[in-house]
Amino acid sequence: MSKVSGSKLSGQAFWFCLSLFAHILVVQNTVFATETAATVQIAEGENAIAKTEPTDTPTPAVSVIAPPQTSKSDLTAASNSAIETAVSANAESTPTSNNAAPASVISSELQQSPIPETLPDKNSRSESQPSSELPDTTSMSQVTSVSQLSDIKPTDWAFQALQSLVERYGCIAGYPDATYRGNRALTRYEFAAGLNACLDQVTKLIGSSTANFVTKEDLAVLQRLQAEFATELASLRGRVDALEARTSELETNQFSTTTKLNAETILAVGDTFGNGAVGEDKTNTNFGYRVRLNFDTSFTGSDRLRTRLQARNSARYDRTTGTPMTRTNFDGDSGSQIILDKLSYQFTTGRTTVEIGAKGLTSDDVAPLINPYFDSAAQGAVSRFGAFNPAIYNTPGETGIAINHLLSAKLNLTLSYLANTAADPTAGNGLFDGSYGAMAQLTYSPSSELDLALSYVHSYSRKEDVDLSLGTGSNNANQPFNQSATRGNHFGVEGSWRASPRFAISGWVGYLNAQQLSDGDAKADIWNGGVTFAFPDLFGEGNVGGIIVGVPPKVTRNDIKDNKDRATSIHVEALYRIQVSDFISVTPGVYVITNTDHNKDNGTTWVGVLRTSFNF
Repeated sequence: MSKVSGSKLSGQAFWFCLSLFAHILVVQNTVFATETAATVQIAEGENAIAKTEPTDTPTPAVSVIAPPQTSKSDLTAASNSAIETAVSANAESTPTSNNAAPASVISSELQQSPIPETLPDKNSRSESQPSSELPDTTSMSQVTSVSQLSDIKPTDWAFQALQSLVERYGCIAGYPDATYRGNRALTRYEFAAGLNACLDQVTKLIGSSTANFVTKEDLAVLQRLQAEFATELASLRGRVDALEARTSELETNQFSTTTKLNAETILAVGDTFGNGAVGEDKTNTNFGYRVRLNFDTSFTGSDRLRTRLQARNSARYDRTTGTPMTRTNFDGDSGSQIILDKLSYQFTTGRTTVEIGAKGLTSDDVAPLINPYFDSAAQGAVSRFGAFNPAIYNTPGETGIAINHLLSAKLNLTLSYLANTAADPTAGNGLFDGSYGAMAQLTYSPSSELDLALSYVHSYSRKEDVDLSLGTGSNNANQPFNQSATRGNHFGVEGSWRASPRFAISGWVGYLNAQQLSDGDAKADIWNGGVTFAFPDLFGEGNVGGIIVGVPPKVTRNDIKDNKDRATSIHVEALYRIQVSDFISVTPGVYVITNTDHNKDNGTTWVGVLRTSFNF
């Protein structure tokens, strides 16, 4: 036999075995449904009610036996006994009218879940099915096909019987008037859900009220309906049990009812090329990462407690190139140790949002950033300078308070105070004696396409803790007076215009007036500026192309002559973010710096990065 022929026989054998296995499962499922169907017992001496009997007149003095107990909503043995007792009591008395259930009982029943809408199940046939092939309705065990199922129409006796019970006992939730409303046909499972609700209601009435509230005629109707829809009731209650079990499992295994986890992972390959501030390039190709896990907890729905864990090991190129201008937007080397990176609590009251940070609350967290396509470390610029105005958002402080207040629908006011060493009680530290930054910003958004901002930061950097631009610009711009205590007044103007769905332009200008506070009283002026061009959906939906051009922070005047920058570096960056999926993006990017570190004696430095970001 050829290999092809043998392969065909093997495939046929496989499908035959699979088909046989499926049929065995179907048979087992049918047998199980038949075995769990409810049984109906007729009181001794009474005639049974045929399931196909057309008349609506109930037979008196019957007992109703509930289907097998498969959920807490089933009629229990005790309730069955109560129904039998009620029937006996009704047999001895002679009520002539059906008394309505008390209003309090009806009100409680209106809290039940709505009737689920499901596909038709048993006892229906297609329009083309001949009448001779109708299923035998006297035996529920003979129902083996979904095509045998039918809807319950408003003209059917069962529909009218249950509607009468609903109106008297208020046992259907879902409509304000507790009726089916209209003449819509119901699937058998919808009908069984309503019948189950009435069974539960009658059980409650029997258990808490006198027998006169439920007449023997109504009990007989319920018995007949229960027998007619025994299979559907059993299946319905089985589904409820399965849902309850699943819900219980989820509640048991879920992480928290109040806390959500979101995470961000950055993997990056990078290298630098050219002669930097230290001459010969000393950077080797490297592969680093940054991982953040945010645990966001809400107690009221309008608040958020954020606990962030972080681990990273990504090269800082300023240590090999000799200038902060080469730093990437996600670098840092904490030795792969997991640390608490941020702990803050945010809440909203009226038009005001307040955030209190014990750790990790930085200036770029508290105010609207006017560079929408490039401000993110995971999705935006690959360089630190290209993300936002360093004169404003790269300022000291990570512990304190921030307030955002909507003055109007288009105008937002941001106020913040952040300290560097708030937890340290020693001299020169603490909440008010150590390094800090105090911000005020007005953000104006006249339309969804235009954002403008005016910003101001007053900063203080204590001695030996001076880093005015937090790793952007030249060495002189970060420490214009070396490590002497320094006071800074920072001013910024930012703007962003989304000219079209496929093009946006943003930019900023920043100015810092610095003054030496120890070992002298020198002053310095530091300027920076940048323009970004974004091309959303470039070559594909979700992708973003970008070009960033600017001048990193530069000391244009300094009373300490040796700390004045004597050339101008131009930062040019190009990147293309490829949105692989909703959770993954890949961004190749490159940026070049002329006259590295604002020094005419230095050459040009290139930095290449391939960043992959995972967000979930």
